[in-house]
Amino acid sequence: MRVFVTGASGWVGSAVVKDLLAAGHSVLGMARSDTSAAAVAAAGADVHRGTIEDLDSLRAGTQGVDGVIHTAFSHDFSKFVENGIAEKAAIEALGTALAGSGRPLVVTSGVAFTPASGGPATEDDTVPPGNPVPRNPEAPAFAAAANGVRATLVRLSPSVHGDGDHGFAATLVGIAREKGVSAYIGDGLNTWPAVHRSDAATLYRLALEKGVAGTRYHAVAEEGVVFRDIAEAIGRGLGLPVVSITPEEVGAHFGWFARFAGINALASSSKTQAALGWRPTGPGLLADLDQGHYFGR
Repeated sequence: MRVFVTGASGWVGSAVVKDLLAAGHSVLGMARSDTSAAAVAAAGADVHRGTIEDLDSLRAGTQGVDGVIHTAFSHDFSKFVENGIAEKAAIEALGTALAGSGRPLVVTSGVAFTPASGGPATEDDTVPPGNPVPRNPEAPAFAAAANGVRATLVRLSPSVHGDGDHGFAATLVGIAREKGVSAYIGDGLNTWPAVHRSDAATLYRLALEKGVAGTRYHAVAEEGVVFRDIAEAIGRGLGLPVVSITPEEVGAHFGWFARFAGINALASSSKTQAALGWRPTGPGLLADLDQGHYFGR
């Protein structure tokens, strides 16, 4: 298949490109800058210049391809609301361009704020109205599925970890280094689902190849890693004390990251694994932290 990948030079997108190429697919990767374009070309993909705000460039990228994987998102959290609006418009544009074709469109979502009743969140759980995160890529993806697109969702764990990570785990490392302590909140027993980057990339490909329209798939290798254990691994890695902070201190310590540090989520991927034959093989989050590559920067 020839696959259009948005965010092709990003943390997740670049891993998706690598996995697709290794599996024998060809890739048209969207890049917004010269640096990104060079990275996409170096990976072995063709370059499509554009941004998710440029809806014409998105629609043009869907021409002559067999499917689309959408991983692009601006992580400027000072503009989180605006970024969520731009994401919705981008998915709608992709869905409109693919309408009636039956071609696959794999859209990125997340498990972190998906509530569950009586256990880990499953692929059947929905994001309720009033979700505290100002983005909802699932609604436009399901609209596309109802309009003749084989649209599916990959819900990422809060921590998509690995060497070179600049996401949640890396942010915690940076905050600990800046503050001189590695902190957790209260008893620290809140949990983060986690997945290694390479395993997440494989799931995107499987959703592209075999996914059923209107289905959510969970990129979850570990249902819930205890936050205090994460803080302790970071403390070991940096040689810093590990401390508990009160809920009142969370904003001052974690800043913009406070809402993410306090995530308390459990999520399962058993249905995803059964449906797609996905089997995570990468190291767990704590083992990844103990390898040391998070602390050499």
